Amino acid sequence: MGVLDRLVLSDGQWERLSPLIIGRPDQRGSTGRDNRMFVEGVLWIVRTGAPWRDLPEAFGDWNSVFRRFSRWSQKGVWWRIFEAMADDPDFEYLIVDSTIVRAHQHAAGAKRGSDDPPDQALGRSRGGLSTKIHLVVRGLDCPVRFALTAEQKGDAPRAGALLADLPAAVVLADAAYDSNWLREAMAGKGATAVIPKNPSHSKKYELDTALYTERHLIEYCIAKLKQFRRVATRHEKTACNYAAVVTIAAIVLWLR
Repeated sequence: MGVLDRLVLSDGQWERLSPLIIGRPDQRGSTGRDNRMFVEGVLWIVRTGAPWRDLPEAFGDWNSVFRRFSRWSQKGVWWRIFEAMADDPDFEYLIVDSTIVRAHQHAAGAKRGSDDPPDQALGRSRGGLSTKIHLVVRGLDCPVRFALTAEQKGDAPRAGALLADLPAAVVLADAAYDSNWLREAMAGKGATAVIPKNPSHSKKYELDTALYTERHLIEYCIAKLKQFRRVATRHEKTACNYAAVVTIAAIVLWLR
């Protein structure tokens, strides 16, 4: 079986995705060369976790594909595609959580002067370099928002920014997000916070245990994202490119 027999996207999925791709023949400006094979080549890298130099020749020159991928990352093209896919008004409830991703040794050493954060969303612990993905998932276990930080960054502070402009009736999270200011922020937007009490806090809140069981959906989403090996282990030196990798995996989840 050849590489072209193992494409990530079906014809139906490409029909849904292609209108969101830039460089189409119906657009003004330059036209991308074989847009589908470029996207499939990037998906092949994200799914397999292979080095860019090992990209099969069927997808084109690896360096050209990588440079085009980086340009799209810097211009926010991948993120705009993701936002268009995730633009669903059915936000009855949202679930927030985070997960830690170990970074390959080659992820260190990015050149200074880029627009990325100074730490490139890399933290160092006993286990080595790592990145934390803060994720917001809707009720159907599809991601709607995420952000990257170094591993040592707290969960609750980032959750406030991620949830700020997302409508929801209920927000579910684990005890790491039990903070008065976050509960007040959710109440201010008309959402009920279903968060268990942190043992270190004295004030008690009622917990809807039946609804809290739905929190497992974000664990499913994280597990699906980490099936893409380039997500499960970070190889990208810049936070911008790694964010693009996570975004691409999230786009595929919306297409399924």
